[in-house]
Amino acid sequence: MDTENKPVPQSNPPESDATQRVTRAHQLLKGLRERLGSHPELDEAIETLEAALSNLTLNTGGML
Repeated sequence: MDTENKPVPQSNPPESDATQRVTRAHQLLKGLRERLGSHPELDEAIETLEAALSNLTLNTGGML
């Protein structure tokens, strides 16, 4: 039996990884806002990320 070609089980499900990445991106953008002050493009990026996260939460039944 060839065991070298079997996929390695992931420790975190993909949903958990996505949640962590979105959370980290949100933290980075908010940190930039605090350091740089208000900027229209930065504010838009944060609002877009928040809207996307909200949609993901609704679409997954809050399972993210």
